[in-house]
Amino acid sequence: MAEMMNVVLSTQGAAPHWGENALLSFNGDEARVHLDQEPLRAIQRAARRLESSGIKRVRLAGEGWDLERRFAFAQGFYAAKGERTLTFGEQSPQDAKALDGLLKASAWVRDVTNACPEEIYPMSLAESALLLIRGLAGDKVSARITSGEALKEAGHIGIWSVGRGSEREPVLLELDYNPSGNPDAPVAAALVGKGITFDSGGYSMKSSDGMLPMKSDMGGAAMVTGGLALAIARGLDKRVKLILCCAENLVSGHAFKLGDILTYRNGISVEIQNTDAEGRLVLADGLLTASESGAPYILDAATLTGAAKMALGRDYNALFALDEAEQARGLAAAKAENEKAWVLPLETWHQGQLGSSFADMSNVATAEGTAGATTAAAFLSRFVRDEGRGWLHMDLAGAYQKAGNELWATGAKGHGLRTIARWLEEVTA
Repeated sequence: MAEMMNVVLSTQGAAPHWGENALLSFNGDEARVHLDQEPLRAIQRAARRLESSGIKRVRLAGEGWDLERRFAFAQGFYAAKGERTLTFGEQSPQDAKALDGLLKASAWVRDVTNACPEEIYPMSLAESALLLIRGLAGDKVSARITSGEALKEAGHIGIWSVGRGSEREPVLLELDYNPSGNPDAPVAAALVGKGITFDSGGYSMKSSDGMLPMKSDMGGAAMVTGGLALAIARGLDKRVKLILCCAENLVSGHAFKLGDILTYRNGISVEIQNTDAEGRLVLADGLLTASESGAPYILDAATLTGAAKMALGRDYNALFALDEAEQARGLAAAKAENEKAWVLPLETWHQGQLGSSFADMSNVATAEGTAGATTAAAFLSRFVRDEGRGWLHMDLAGAYQKAGNELWATGAKGHGLRTIARWLEEVTA
């Protein structure tokens, strides 16, 4: 078995022969990380470089390793395949418990998002999420799963329509985390996640290059589940609903089509002008369900638009809100958790950019000059109560990448689950 590499931190520069401003230097079985003005980023970069170079057994040693630095190293040392050993060194019991919660939630989000679509399909995603939360909270958790034709009968027209083209039934998971056990306890918050376990684009079909990473289109469902898991590990003691909208968007004789009109149970009719804008269709059902729960705060998360990635790249998640206080809360939560988020514009008048000659609105904006991520958020805003008060939408531009870089391995990153956990803690305080 390969020897364990000891990794230590240094605030001193590397010797000149390691190169100008070298990030790493080595001495026998010791790797030294030379910190700069952004120590967490330097540590994650160093971990990624070590893992990429074939070093799979690491021990964090020496001084300077706190909770955030250990977690940053673990984030960079992850990869979707292969086995690695990472020993974190001596920690306080409090830090060890906090790190364990972070690692378990992050690993679940990354692993389930990276899994192939033959393994993660609508029902298996719902069941995996339920098992994760039940494993943390036991009998404090109850759940209802609605699938197939029962979705249509219950009025969940978006999930049913998007998923009806697949042989694998679409699924709505309604998970109730109720730590008091009181069935009359108020719901403090609701989380809604887009769980498109594979997205071909439907009849508005994607290219092969665009379709290849679409096993990750359930990243929103994974992220809100991981966020709830982390909040529970941190001691969340208020009632929260988790709503996952799960489907495969495929082409078949049963698939929904361009020109179809869906009428949601709040009476809003939607003309389908692009079957590849399916995420908002399933989330609409989830947001209606969240609103009906009475939760004063609702957060939804989704790998929703390419426009968000064009605007922010892969480093930031996009935040949208009609409620300025909620917008500020989301930004503050991301900052407190060392995650990157940025607010993009959303006004009520953006709803008017989703015009249709045949329905109340279309599922895409077609006029020149419209902002794709914003009009997607505007679509969702039609399905939350109280004119958007207490509602926050996350477009997860920073959650997955097709190719690795200096910070992250190829695939899922889990970037966003800490923001969601902190947001939950804040709104339920």
